[in-house]
Amino acid sequence: MASLILPGRHRGFREKFTRLHWPLIVLLTMIAGAGVITLYSVAEGSWQPWAMRHALRYVVALGILIAIGLVPVRYWMSLAYPIYFVALIALLLTPFIGEINMGARRWIEFAGVQFQPSEAMKIGLVLGLARYYHGLRAEQVSHILYLIPPALMIGAPVGLVFIQPDLGTSLLLAATGLLMVFVAGLSWRLGMIGVFGAVAAGYGAYRFELLKPYQVDRILTFLDPERDPLGQGYHLLQSKIALGSGGLDGKGFMEGTQSQLKFLPEMQTDFIFTIFGEEFGFVGAIVLLMLYFAVILTGLSIAMASKSHFSRMTVIGVVVTFSLYVLINTGMVMGLAPVVGVPLPLVSYGGTVMLTIMAGFGFVMSAHIHKDQDAIRTSELL
Repeated sequence: MASLILPGRHRGFREKFTRLHWPLIVLLTMIAGAGVITLYSVAEGSWQPWAMRHALRYVVALGILIAIGLVPVRYWMSLAYPIYFVALIALLLTPFIGEINMGARRWIEFAGVQFQPSEAMKIGLVLGLARYYHGLRAEQVSHILYLIPPALMIGAPVGLVFIQPDLGTSLLLAATGLLMVFVAGLSWRLGMIGVFGAVAAGYGAYRFELLKPYQVDRILTFLDPERDPLGQGYHLLQSKIALGSGGLDGKGFMEGTQSQLKFLPEMQTDFIFTIFGEEFGFVGAIVLLMLYFAVILTGLSIAMASKSHFSRMTVIGVVVTFSLYVLINTGMVMGLAPVVGVPLPLVSYGGTVMLTIMAGFGFVMSAHIHKDQDAIRTSELL
């Protein structure tokens, strides 16, 4: 009997493996490759301490993406709420058992490995909201009673991340959640009320001094970088100088003066797009942004092809999160957004962020491989 079962299993695995979205994998690999060469340049022509680790982490993360993608969507739907609540519990525990790093308590150490619960929540929130809206009818989406659960699901992690403090991630979670609610079919009238409420909450946080002094300084510096050119505005001005000095085709690989002479902070994370733009110029920056755009379009095409509402919402949530990473980071280094410490996906150095991004695209891959699956019914869940 075993000999009759095993071949079928292998054929099923091989069939799923061949249905992997290889163009998406190639696009993600090219973006990660841009990160490797930039990190190599930042380290002045050395594979250590960042470039080699970045490459190895990507290989591991790619394996995780494929593993997640091979699992049927209905399994992830059954695990959506547990994943969300595990991430929420980790956020609740962070103020008590979290590790302090760079003045903030955002990391938890488990089995000798540090990770950020806020990164896990980016996946948990997407899955949780997708699971919730999968079970609603269209007329229920804008009903006030049915808006309470998603409001709590979004508000709880946003508040917990905000007090870490991590303004950038809390804003990213809030934006992702609100956009997913819009995509689910929320009426524009209620949506605009929510937007005005969010603006009022932001003003209230500023008015009643809920923001940290450095966060207020970052916002004021964004509005006027020249107000403190040798202090808070220094890094933003140096970033603009570096991007501008790159010109059309850049100064050349490992020839960027702002990076090689260490004028920029956090070159391996927050300001890595500046390094890339200085060395490869406007053309190189546009090519990198086009790769990101291609990934976004690929994700949206997978979402539209999905028959399951859960799959569609999950893919859109992952794509929205990915897009916000890119928009916030590139806008930040160009002076179009406040400096809030959001990395450039797959290019900036950081293991937890890379794992989050690739795991998210694992769910996108699962939606693609199982796109012919009929809409999932609650009774089919484990």
